[in-house]
Amino acid sequence: MSRYFNQPDQVSPPLRERIEAAVQALGYVPNLVAGGLASARGRIVGMVIPNISGPIFAQTIQAFSDTLSRHGYQLLLASSYFSEAQEESAVRAFLGWSPAALVVTSHFHSPATEKMLADADVPVVEIWDYRPERAPLQVGFLHHQVGVQACRYLLDKGHRRIAFVQNSAAGDLSALERRDGYVEALGEAGLEPWVFVPSADCAPFEAGKQAMEALIRRNPRPEAIIFANDNLAAGALLAGQRAGLRLPEDMAIVGFGDYPFANMLLPSLTTLRPPSREIGEVAALRVLQHLGALACDGEVQRLNLLACELIARESA
Repeated sequence: MSRYFNQPDQVSPPLRERIEAAVQALGYVPNLVAGGLASARGRIVGMVIPNISGPIFAQTIQAFSDTLSRHGYQLLLASSYFSEAQEESAVRAFLGWSPAALVVTSHFHSPATEKMLADADVPVVEIWDYRPERAPLQVGFLHHQVGVQACRYLLDKGHRRIAFVQNSAAGDLSALERRDGYVEALGEAGLEPWVFVPSADCAPFEAGKQAMEALIRRNPRPEAIIFANDNLAAGALLAGQRAGLRLPEDMAIVGFGDYPFANMLLPSLTTLRPPSREIGEVAALRVLQHLGALACDGEVQRLNLLACELIARESA
């Protein structure tokens, strides 16, 4: 019975089905305290995500959780809401429970969090980012390159007056790396950057609307706009239509995230699709390999660079 709960992959399918039927019939709940707190907590992996409610992280969370659970591990999740202080609090709480491993998002942490991660005696993974020089295992992509990719796409389309709209969440520092990539690509083309910063902590759709209304009043106005995420882009797209703009003829729009609604907008949204599900799957596999729950040929692969895909649709 204990193997069914702790190492389900080592239980044959027929036996697993019989035990599951008995568990369901009896309403059985395993007593983790009786099994030993250290053992129980050692089956938990903590993850800190910037925004649990955001669709951009949903596939990562689901893929990570699904992969862990197939091997008897459970995910414990916390949200930092793009706050280094809240991330620090969550990391401290998780480490106090002696988890099997800890997953954090990006490389932007407070000094106290950096020290806790460095001193942790469990595997630490940084996801949604890629910094080979850092000690934690890396699973993600280069945000700077995403900004370069989006800008070069618009340059290749013939646009020269290209603006960038930052995220209204001030703590989204990864979006600033995408902005820096945009600035670099424009500079290489001999062009000046044009960055719009929405009101602090303005709701994303409203921030996109605010940006569009401000930028179309400029003379000359931008020929194209890159947005820090698809929510901003959608708010701007709707505001542009209300203002009588023809999109993309009068202004091209590019987002980031490929949110579920991106293909449903009219015009459909050109965007950068991050490898959300793959990040979750690869991170979970590396954690399981590190813990010995999955076989690994040699050392666990520490650096895992994935790619974002530009999805060309109607808006640009």
